[in-house]
Amino acid sequence: MGRKLLFEHITKPGIQGLEGYRANGGYRSVEKALKTMSPEAVVEEVKKSGLRGRGGAGFPTGMKWSFLAKPPGVPRHIVCNADESEPGTFKDRYLMERIPHLLVEGMITSGFALGAESGYIYIRGEYFYVHRILERAIAEAYAAGWLGKNILGSGFDFDLHMHIGAGAYICGEETALLESLEGKRGNPRIKPPFPAVKGLYDRPTVVNNVETIAAVVPIVNDGGEEYAKIGVGKSTGTKLISAGGNIKRPGVYEIELGITCDEFLNSDEYCGGIEGRALKAVVPGGSSVPIIPGELFLKTAAGETRLMTYESLSDGGFATGSMLGSGGFYAYNDAQCIVRSTWNHARFYHHESCGQCSPCREGTGWMEKLLHRIENGHGHMEDIDLLWDIQRRIEGNTICPLGDAAAWPVASAIRHFRDEFEYHVKYPTKVKDPDHFAKEPFKRELKASYA
Repeated sequence: MGRKLLFEHITKPGIQGLEGYRANGGYRSVEKALKTMSPEAVVEEVKKSGLRGRGGAGFPTGMKWSFLAKPPGVPRHIVCNADESEPGTFKDRYLMERIPHLLVEGMITSGFALGAESGYIYIRGEYFYVHRILERAIAEAYAAGWLGKNILGSGFDFDLHMHIGAGAYICGEETALLESLEGKRGNPRIKPPFPAVKGLYDRPTVVNNVETIAAVVPIVNDGGEEYAKIGVGKSTGTKLISAGGNIKRPGVYEIELGITCDEFLNSDEYCGGIEGRALKAVVPGGSSVPIIPGELFLKTAAGETRLMTYESLSDGGFATGSMLGSGGFYAYNDAQCIVRSTWNHARFYHHESCGQCSPCREGTGWMEKLLHRIENGHGHMEDIDLLWDIQRRIEGNTICPLGDAAAWPVASAIRHFRDEFEYHVKYPTKVKDPDHFAKEPFKRELKASYA
């Protein structure tokens, strides 16, 4: 069994409430930070830990915190991005639902480290019942003196607020989230300036994901060096993975970074293997990351064992790898249609584009139309090349990463499964049957090169 840091006490009776949480060591990081450490010392521990942002980008958290501007007399803020809108990802919801005080504690400790006078949890509208759970936890923390004025007699004041979003995927991008938090339309901002300099209400702001902020608690409790002992290389600590698709044991798992992909997919401790059929493909980190064939998920193109780390999953670039991303893991068996799945992703990103940037606004729509045509048996061979050209013109040409998120699934599907797209064009009557691959699994030709 791997070590658990965030889920260590998640099944304990009463852990959702303050009394049960305190009985299992809750709020120790607040006591330690406020009574024995300076804000700079807390930041230093986070740097030592090697913690990387758990929302998808994987940027070093301590480095991000060190960028926070500190102009005299200007308030600072910490914002928790709980707008978990990446398809395939549901680990933050599980954490907030089962052990809400862990996030509250992480916000207080992080707020102290950053010298922030207030914190905001921006939660997606579909998580309304989770919002109620967090509100109760925040009320308990205020009543017990963990929030408010002069916490633990330290002179540190910190207020924590909740804000419900309206279910827009774009608000998972940190600057769009800040715009929405200010009461405006959630359009991403042009950077620079970055939020660390001009964020919420033009004040220095740090935006971190739920899991990232929760991870600050064990880092402060046990020390950054102890946290860094878990994992491999620059992928330190543990990671929450939302596992779904055609696996025997879907759910949320906390893994030590560095376990093999084969162990995660096939061991009974985690996914338990593929349900009843052969493995076809894997999306390791949420719908926005490249899809890869099953054999490339288990081993790199060089034949090395693939690990559940940021570096190993991206080994070789997108030609032969993918990304750990937000940890939204799902596997496909050989009855699944990659073209249909890619079309479904394209529909989502077209719907969720904010429309600011022409490549994203127009390109996502055209990709959706072309994929719909191919999937429904009306495609032409040139449509595949046109899809490739469109995604290439979107990637890297938009204000925010939504354009990349829309392009990468299409690019990787064509790169690795082009013969399946061609099959749809050649045999239109077969693919009109929604269960065509369940009846006659598509036999993909293994390629010597995935470039």
